[in-house]
Amino acid sequence: MNLVIQPGDCFPLGAMVRDGGVNFCVYARGATAVDLLLFESPESPKPETTIRLSPDINQTFHYWHVFIAGVSAGQVYGYRVTGPCNPSQGTRFNPNKVLLDPYARSVVGWQNYSRQAATDDSDNCAQALRAVVVDPLKYEWEGDLHPRTPYAETIIYELHVGGFTQHASSGLPVEKRGTYAGLIEKIPYLKSLGITAVELMPVQEFDATDAPAGLTNYWGYSPVAFFAPHRGYSSRQDKLGPVNEFRDMVKAFHRAGIEVILDVVFNHTAEGNHQGPTLSLKGFGNEDYYILDQACKGYYKDYSGCGNTLKTSAISGYLILDCLRYWVTEMHIDGFRFDLASVLSRGVTGEPLVNPPLLWMINTDPALASTKIIAEAWDAAGLYQVGHFAGERFAEWNGPYRDDIRRFVKGDSGVIRALADRIVGSPDLYALNRKSPNYSVHFVTCHDGFTLYDMVSYNYKHNLANGEENRDGANDNWSWDCGIEGPTDDLAVQKLRLKQAKNLLVLWAMSQGTPMLLMGDETLRSQLGNNNAYCQNNPISWFNWDNVTTQADFLHFVQGLIEFIQNLQVFRHDHHLVATSQAITEPAITWHGTRLGLPDWSYDSHSLAFTLRYGKFNESLHVMLNAFYQPLVFELPSLGGKGHWRRVVDTALESPDDFCCVEKATKVDSSVYKVDERSSVVLIACK
Repeated sequence: MNLVIQPGDCFPLGAMVRDGGVNFCVYARGATAVDLLLFESPESPKPETTIRLSPDINQTFHYWHVFIAGVSAGQVYGYRVTGPCNPSQGTRFNPNKVLLDPYARSVVGWQNYSRQAATDDSDNCAQALRAVVVDPLKYEWEGDLHPRTPYAETIIYELHVGGFTQHASSGLPVEKRGTYAGLIEKIPYLKSLGITAVELMPVQEFDATDAPAGLTNYWGYSPVAFFAPHRGYSSRQDKLGPVNEFRDMVKAFHRAGIEVILDVVFNHTAEGNHQGPTLSLKGFGNEDYYILDQACKGYYKDYSGCGNTLKTSAISGYLILDCLRYWVTEMHIDGFRFDLASVLSRGVTGEPLVNPPLLWMINTDPALASTKIIAEAWDAAGLYQVGHFAGERFAEWNGPYRDDIRRFVKGDSGVIRALADRIVGSPDLYALNRKSPNYSVHFVTCHDGFTLYDMVSYNYKHNLANGEENRDGANDNWSWDCGIEGPTDDLAVQKLRLKQAKNLLVLWAMSQGTPMLLMGDETLRSQLGNNNAYCQNNPISWFNWDNVTTQADFLHFVQGLIEFIQNLQVFRHDHHLVATSQAITEPAITWHGTRLGLPDWSYDSHSLAFTLRYGKFNESLHVMLNAFYQPLVFELPSLGGKGHWRRVVDTALESPDDFCCVEKATKVDSSVYKVDERSSVVLIACK
């Protein structure tokens, strides 16, 4: 190679194309030597050129850097770092391991990659992952703009990039199944469902081999490169293919008015615990990047449940901030859902912080100011911060909403007051921080747990396929099998399950906040009772597109509900509901039981009704919920001769009468309405 080597600069980190070459920079505090390896191709067993960086010329503080004229975008590279290796003191430098740049924008080498080779004492060069230099100016965005949909108008759809189109029933060519390009083909379906934002399960490059023997890390919560889109989801396998195909996908979603939110994993990495591999951060600065056990630094604090915990101060904090900015500015992402976000509120030794610096920096960063930032406000070590997560801008996954809605529909006692709080946006959780109810992201199911159909089909988890003797996955699911565990030909049980699934979604739709729907719930996708399908890269987890036809009636019901709430201002505002029927300018709610104005708040209550009014827009809804095992007769509010009620939803009715658009809804002539056992009814006032 005809190269001109110059000292280079210590900013920015990573590999930056400029001035006819590339500037390389990494952070490696404590290192005594750093080698930059340049490979001829992604699969080359050895580097074509090795450049030893001089501490006198190529080191500024803890940053090692070099500028190389003559290389450009597409260059494959890696590092070897030499330094003290004393795990009990926190150092794990190992020159036998080829390291992946923490700022890698594209990752290659998967064809020969071996996790074991990165774990043992051998030289792993031929089996190591490598980075690729990416030039951000080489892509044409064609005037792409962020949709910037307000929370009040947002419907989130949580999906798995691979699982959404991997099934043969997707109708896509084999090369597009399970890819970013495949998602583009399914945008019309998402539009027909009423989705305004997709929340993609992890697409940051992850180690799919970090799983039990014979299985795959399907979910992707095992990151190896925070800046790089996962190569396994790309139909283009050239060196820069995944980056550009990902951008094509984002651009296509934006043209359709759909935002793209990433589920980001900054709480741990694929390097695991003290027995795990050295892939990147361990070899650049183990103690700088991970929270170590202070009694013996050879071990890692594990607040993630995945072997290690990423430290969120100093250099690792910069890494996270730089990464978020990159996905927004250069990949045009619209927001982030932070996995186990409470980990980011822990200090350098793992202690919870009252005002975590990193979270406040994310909260106030100008490059992120227009993005959605959503916290999973808990971690695997018991830190639970729902309702009081740090920062002014973070929305939160509302875990209590999920649990209380499930318990009510299941028929549990003692949940009626909690149910009321969940319906109005959980003021018991969020009133003190004065956030809009839309900062509560409410959901019945998510990737972690039962699907909607499994919620009404299983009492117990069935996770034997995961190879952990059914020990993994949550035991408390607040599910009910409707009388028979798992698949059944009993028509009565099938009918009840269908009704219970509709009841859950009626509550989901009628609640204040930002609703999120799990991929496939609209077509009753089942995982056969597996509530932790993280390692099931097979039809158990995939979206079966045949269900779009076989479950067309249920899909019609879900589409109707979403379109219904999207067209009503009472579900598209930023205000907390006023508890009075006299409000004109503010959205209001009035609680009832079977009798008007007399809600039954007792422990044994299994029913609730409420009237939603938004006088400013002449909107009135009346919702009746009966989780009792017998029918109940509910009194209806009088409209004072100014109109009449029409029935939009009755989950006891067969399709297509279970949901009717307002124009076709049946007029209700009586002053009472009989709500079947375990059923929900929604009425709308019409002139």
